[in-house]
Amino acid sequence: QVQLVESGGASVQPGGSLRLSCAASGRLLNMYFMAWYRQGPGKERELVASITIGGVRNYEDSVLGRFTISRGDVFNTVYLRMNSLRSEDTAVYYCYAVSAGVQYWGQGTQVTVSS
Repeated sequence: QVQLVESGGASVQPGGSLRLSCAASGRLLNMYFMAWYRQGPGKERELVASITIGGVRNYEDSVLGRFTISRGDVFNTVYLRMNSLRSEDTAVYYCYAVSAGVQYWGQGTQVTVSS
């Protein structure tokens, strides 16, 4: 019933910026948190950033100070603002959410950083 759909992925040069969006098709109730994961070529999926319903944020060390996660107050939408992008940020980025013990995943959006 609830689906997460990501958008905003693109090919950019090193040092560039992107904003990813994740829109939920239905309302998420009693949500624990929402997060962005990523999976680079030949790598395992890793947690990039997370945000709780109360607005507490956590970041993976390599993106701290460069990425910002936020959530819309009216619509069930999560954003990831990415600045100072590096080649190692190249990956498929996935939106993730947990509500009432149920886990939801988006289909992913490709981010490529190259010169």
